[in-house]
Amino acid sequence: MKWRLTKIAFWLVVAGLLGFVAGYLVHGLDQQTTAEKSRQGPSGHSSASKQQWWTCSMHPQVRRPEPGQCPICGMDLVPVSQSTEADLGQRQIQISEAAAKLMEIQTSPVERRFVNAEIRMVGKVAYDETRVKYITAWVPGRIDRLYVDFTGTVVREGEHMVYLYSPQLLSAQEELLQAIKASESMSEDSSELVRRSTQATLEAAREKLRLWGLTSEQIEQIEQMHEPTDHLTIYAPIGGVVIHKNATEGMYVETGTKIYTIADLSKMWVMLDAYESDMPWIRYGQQVRFTTEAHPGKVFTGRISFIDPRLNPETRTVKLRVNVDNPQQALKPEMFVRAVVRPKVAAMGNVMEPNMAGKWICSMHPSVIKDRPGTCDICGMDLVTTESLGYAEVKEPDEPPLVVPSSAALVTGERAVVYVKVPDSEKPTFEGREVVLGPRAGDHYIVQKGLAEGEVVVTKGNFKIDSALQIQAKPSMMSEN
Repeated sequence: MKWRLTKIAFWLVVAGLLGFVAGYLVHGLDQQTTAEKSRQGPSGHSSASKQQWWTCSMHPQVRRPEPGQCPICGMDLVPVSQSTEADLGQRQIQISEAAAKLMEIQTSPVERRFVNAEIRMVGKVAYDETRVKYITAWVPGRIDRLYVDFTGTVVREGEHMVYLYSPQLLSAQEELLQAIKASESMSEDSSELVRRSTQATLEAAREKLRLWGLTSEQIEQIEQMHEPTDHLTIYAPIGGVVIHKNATEGMYVETGTKIYTIADLSKMWVMLDAYESDMPWIRYGQQVRFTTEAHPGKVFTGRISFIDPRLNPETRTVKLRVNVDNPQQALKPEMFVRAVVRPKVAAMGNVMEPNMAGKWICSMHPSVIKDRPGTCDICGMDLVTTESLGYAEVKEPDEPPLVVPSSAALVTGERAVVYVKVPDSEKPTFEGREVVLGPRAGDHYIVQKGLAEGEVVVTKGNFKIDSALQIQAKPSMMSEN
């Protein structure tokens, strides 16, 4: 009996312990369920998903669960709308109105309009090579006198320059006098054949003296005096300035020896250097305006008469030649000049010159421009159309090119990125977009692909927007893709 009572007491103790453990487990599960429900909202989702975060408008990598100040710049933190951030694309960023003001963001619309390129160049004044003449010895002889004895002397056309002794000239004059005597001694009974032969001999003797540099007046004087002369006077073929003196008195010369070099300074060349990036806007016949250090405030004009087909590999420039009238001789050789060309850009990036459209021009002399086909008044070459030289034919209406301000484009060398303002957004939202740009025309770029007319692009503050995207690990101008 005693053993049975002990066994019953043992099982009662075990049952009490099991009840205590079960009650403890049930109470613990109830507490866990209550805590879980307290963390969830009415919809059953976790309240952590609705946690309000605060960030810095200048340093978006800063995230705080409560308002305060940015630990980097000290600015007041602003609330972040998680639902809005989730809707943004990889290349988009949204900022507050206050942040936009602090970033000094400025925008401009993409538009179609005619713009003027501005090409600035430097160069020097040079001689017009077509107006440089040599005074040479046409017959062998000795220089007995030089009437111009130093360089820089201004001479007029037809002035005497050299007094030359030549024995060969003496024999040629004797031939002329003998031919004259034979012509005068012919009788009326002479045959026609003899008359023609004598006359041909006389003309040949005169032509020989003309080829040796004697003027018609000198030959006529010899015929009238019936006396030969052993000296020849050489006259200036053009008016100008003596730029080289290659001989001295008493010097013996051969046929073709250079004695003087004369340059006509009434027309000059201006040799300019244009960078290869500016060549899309350079055209033959364009008007160029330039100034010099010697004449501040005075503007000279000329036309491009030659574009070198070669590029200088060291300076990466192309030589241009401008023809300039110089009646007052204000321009001197080797003067330094600063020049500018302002072409008007038409559709497709073509150069439009209303004064040149539909005209005919000489490919050797750009000053010759006519309204209809014909020949050049200077060289006789056939005129060509200005359109064949790269000018756009002006027609109404002519569609202007699509352009953006140059400050809107972030050009990395491999790509160009612009930031476009997203329309109809509650807060300022911007999207990065890669575009294809044409050549630069002044303060604008020609847009070839990637933008449409009417879109709004950021022209100031785009570097700050790009930096903010980089901080958020989003694609930017520095991204490869």
